[in-house]
Order: sequence, then structure tokens, then C-alpha cells
Amino acid sequence: MRKTRSYMFYRMLIPAMLVSSVSSAQTSSADSLLQDASLPNVIQYALKRQPLIQQSLLDEEITRLQVKSRLADWYPQVNFNYLLQHNFEVQTNIIGGNPVKLGVDNTSAFQFGATQTIFNRDVLLALRSRNDVQLQTRQQTTSNKIDLVVNVSKSFYAVLATQQQIKVVQETITRLERSLRDSRAAYDAGVADKTDYKRATIALNNAIATKKATEENLKANIELLKASMNYPATGQLNIAYDSATLENAIPQDTLAMVDLAGRIEYQQLQTVKRLQEANLKYNKWSFIPTLSANGAYNFNYLNDQFSKLYSTSYPASWVGITLGLPIFQGGKRKYNIKVAEFQLKRVDLDIVNLQNNVNAEYTSAMAAYKSNLANYLAVKENVQLAQEVYDVINLQYRSGIKAYLEVITAETDLRTAQINYFNALYTVLSSKIDVQRALGTIQY
Repeated sequence: MRKTRSYMFYRMLIPAMLVSSVSSAQTSSADSLLQDASLPNVIQYALKRQPLIQQSLLDEEITRLQVKSRLADWYPQVNFNYLLQHNFEVQTNIIGGNPVKLGVDNTSAFQFGATQTIFNRDVLLALRSRNDVQLQTRQQTTSNKIDLVVNVSKSFYAVLATQQQIKVVQETITRLERSLRDSRAAYDAGVADKTDYKRATIALNNAIATKKATEENLKANIELLKASMNYPATGQLNIAYDSATLENAIPQDTLAMVDLAGRIEYQQLQTVKRLQEANLKYNKWSFIPTLSANGAYNFNYLNDQFSKLYSTSYPASWVGITLGLPIFQGGKRKYNIKVAEFQLKRVDLDIVNLQNNVNAEYTSAMAAYKSNLANYLAVKENVQLAQEVYDVINLQYRSGIKAYLEVITAETDLRTAQINYFNALYTVLSSKIDVQRALGTIQY
């Protein structure tokens, strides 16, 4: 009976475990997908899952532990050694003209030793630079996050622009299909010649080809966005956006001035400068002696007979201070100090160079933003005008006033205006990101 119950228990347990495993895998897969792929959600997803950011966070933890490892040298270093030695021939010395054996056949010792650093320039450097060393890794993480946000945002806008192009082309195809039916009906009725519906056919074929090419381009843009996000290649990425919100995000203060201190690159150079200053002090400390306290307690066992080796202990202990000072090293310390001074000057020049580059970058980014903004405002008005022109000419064509060629021209103008509008919208948003980056206002 007991075996029967055990068998039934495992029959019920195994399917339950399989269901739990499948459910857990499905939940994990679902957690890795975005239900609402808006720009803020896409950015947060990328910040959490991008390998480069994860590596940067690991580097922070590695640096923190390395600093702790270096600072551990400030604590007393306690060691234990065990010695067991058998002498085949004991050393002999002449004392008073007589040969005397120094030592015994068997020796053993339990050695406890301790060392306390009082001054050591390596440990002192680790103590004084620990905050800047850890800050440097955090700043690198911040820099990587800013780069990621910029790249993901631009890729997001590229996907949106391509999607809108497909919508525009699809609307064009719908209109052309309707025009083709009308022109064909007019030809069949003998009202118009065959050139109208043939032109409509050519325009429709071109639009279909354009849509296919744009769809392929969309696939490539989506894959680029997924790659920058570390999004599952087989996962569906449903881009979500609000046109009104995007248009409201266009304005940018064009009178803002660059605050160099707000740039992460400047902050990184300031940290490097402090580390170089610490390195200069470190080399100057090479003229200061190293000082440490040390001591030991030994349990020594000496006997010619191995079986009686541990019968009697002869302890020994000592404590002392060790002072070390290199007197002459061929000018090595002086040369190292000069190298450290030159390295510090190089950092100052890097800061000057960064300032020049930031000013040029901001000027270029702002010029591009203003140019793209002007273009956006112009093409935005063109969409409305092109729509009105198309509606009037299409109505006149149906009334027999205009030729079908003018309808095709108006249709082309309308499609171009609509595509230009969406391209201009996402281009100006991308250029705004460049301005914000130049200003140092992108913070993550």
C-alpha cells in the first residue's frame, strides 16, 4: 500500500513540476518583452538590459572590492607557519679548537608572526584616492548611459519615421487604386483614353514598390533598435507614440549657454586630475622612509630522536620596528616625479581641449536644430497646402476640367509633403537630443 501511494504521489508531482517549469519560462520570456514600447519605456529597458551598462555596473563593484583589498593592508597582517626539518648532517663549527655540532637532527617550529604598517606610500595612496577611484568608475557608467540614451532615442525616431512613411505610402496606394478604378471605368465608357488608367497603373506600381522597400528598411531599423536595447531578436516590439506629445517635445531653449561643469566628460577629467595629483604626491612620498612594526612568537622543538621531538618546547619571541629607506636609486625617484608633473599638465591641456570641442559641438548642434526646426515648420504647412491642392485638382479632374497628369503631380506633391513632414519631425527631435547632449542636460 505504501509503495502504491508513493507511486501515485510521483505521478502527480512530475506533471506539476513540468507545468511550473513551463509557466516560469513563459513568465521570464514575457518579462523580457515590452507591452508598451514608448520612448521612456524603451530607454529604461535598454538601461537595465544593455550589456555595456551591466558591464559598467560590474566594473563599479570590482573597483569597490579592489579598493577594499588595498585598504586591508592597513590592518595587522597575522601569519602562521609550520616547520618540520630533519638534518642528515648537522652543521659543525670550531669553538676553542674543538669541533662542536650546532643543532640537532630534528627541528620543528610553530611560528606566529604579525606586521602592522605605520607608513607605506602604496597604502597611503589607496586611502587618499579611494573615493576618486570609485567615482571614476561611476562616471564611466554615467557616460555609457548617456551614449546609450542618445543612440536609443535616435534609433527610436528612425523607426517612427519609417513607420509613418509606410502609412503615407499606404494612403497613397489606396488613393491610386481608387483613381485606377475610376480611370479604367472612364476608359471603358469611352469618356477618356487609355493613357489615364495606364498612368494610374504606373503610379500605383511605383507606390507598391516604394512601400516594399520602406518595409524592408523598417525591419532593419527595428533590428538596430532591438540591438541597442538588447531586446530579444524574436520578440515583438510594438512602438507606441503620441504625435501631439512628440510635437510638444520639439521646443528647445536656443539661448541656453553651455555649462562645462555639467558635461560628464569634464567631470571625468576633473577626477583624472585629482588622481594625477595624488600620483604626484605618491612619487614625492618615495623620499619618506617606510615604517612598520612587527613581531613573532615561535614554539621551537629540537631533538635528535624524532619520537621525542615534541616532548620539550623552546619558545622564542620578539617584537621590533622596521625602517626602510632607499638611499640612492640612480635618480629614479626624481624622474618619476617629473613624469607625474607632466602627466598632470597633460590633463590640464585635455580640459582646455574639451572646452574648445564642447563649444564647437554645441554651436554645430544648435545650428542643426535651428535649421531642422525651420524646415519642420515649413513642411508642416506644406502638408495642408498639398492636401488642399490635391483635393481641388482631383475634383476638377472628375469634373473633366483637369487632365489626369495633373492629378498624378498633385498626388506626388502630397505624398512628398507628408513624408517630408514626418522626416522633419523626427529629424528635429534627433537634433534636439544632440543639443541637450552638448549642454550636458541628459542625466542618467
